[in-house]
Amino acid sequence: MEGALNGHTVVLGVTGGIAAYKACDLVSRLKKEGACVRVVMTQNACLFVAPASFEALSGGPVYTQTFHNSYEIGHISLARSCDLLLIAPATANILAKMAGGIADDLLSTTCLAVTSPVLLAPAMNGKMWRHPATQENVRCLKERGIRFVGPGSGRLACQESDVGRMEEPEEIVKAVKEILCGKKDLFGRRILVTAGPTRERLDPVRFISNHSSGKMGYAIAEAAARRGALVTLVSGPTKLEPPHGVELVSIESTADLHIHMMNLAPGADAVVQAAAPADFAPETVSDSKIKKTGGDLVLRLKPTPDVAKALGEVKRPGQVLVAFAAETEDLAENARKKLLSKRADFVVANDLTQPGAGFGVDTNQVIIVSETGAEPLPLMSKRDVANVILDRVLGCWEKV
Repeated sequence: MEGALNGHTVVLGVTGGIAAYKACDLVSRLKKEGACVRVVMTQNACLFVAPASFEALSGGPVYTQTFHNSYEIGHISLARSCDLLLIAPATANILAKMAGGIADDLLSTTCLAVTSPVLLAPAMNGKMWRHPATQENVRCLKERGIRFVGPGSGRLACQESDVGRMEEPEEIVKAVKEILCGKKDLFGRRILVTAGPTRERLDPVRFISNHSSGKMGYAIAEAAARRGALVTLVSGPTKLEPPHGVELVSIESTADLHIHMMNLAPGADAVVQAAAPADFAPETVSDSKIKKTGGDLVLRLKPTPDVAKALGEVKRPGQVLVAFAAETEDLAENARKKLLSKRADFVVANDLTQPGAGFGVDTNQVIIVSETGAEPLPLMSKRDVANVILDRVLGCWEKV
């Protein structure tokens, strides 16, 4: 069958979780894209879905034992044939095994033997996902270059609504295609991305900040790295793990951001200012905790450095500057004002009052404003928005 994945072999590991039934749909979708799918099931996975289902969908045998037959060592055979190892669902157990290098069944042994890219689609109870041990395992695996898709949020098998749902098969297939067929059109380009909030100190225990999670900027940095760019991510305080292959520079205040950006920007081919720096900072910072006195507290605020404007003033020929505008009204008009005042090539603007377009979510709905007009985009994942932005950056270079 001809498709985007034609000629690629995906080894699909299925572990013991209720989301194993979704893996049947996943096999079907991968086959429709032309992939050769070889399925490995753990013993617990076989309790949720019969191997015969995967045999029928994949058109081949299902592997459950290390020694599948007398002449083939399962994990070595699978590792040799594999263009991508995909584990969906990936339980907390398999994450722990992979992080610790445990190889006590066919799938975990294959994980040690494989040299191709690995993609995990976690699925578990929300409390299990947030447990420090699981989060440490995730961090460890990401540092080794293993990629994740999801988990999403929603109704779980335990009847709770929480994070921990396996990402939908359609989104997993997108991630597979991005890895195996992804563009390398940014190879060698140096891209500087900012993300997250800044914190402006008031006293040793308090600060002024905003609700930015940094997810949009991190998505841009990750997408740029996957497309071959050399990426530096300048990030305010977030709870996110830096994407694999991205150089992270951590900052706290808007003044810190300004200093680092003015030093780093001259060497960048493109600067994407996705951070949400505070516009004002306390005029004075107390050396000790400010105590309640029974009366009102009056704060005098001063403007912080306008980082985007400063970058626009020193932008060199051929360098692309992307600004962001998070607004609550007059979206296109405010974005156009920012386009002109910052000397940006284009502005990515979103209305924080719209569902799915605010802080802390995995989706965004933006308009891209340039000198040629305003282009509205539908609600989509921040990963997809990131790739649209990078496509527009490429378009700016092509005009030079």
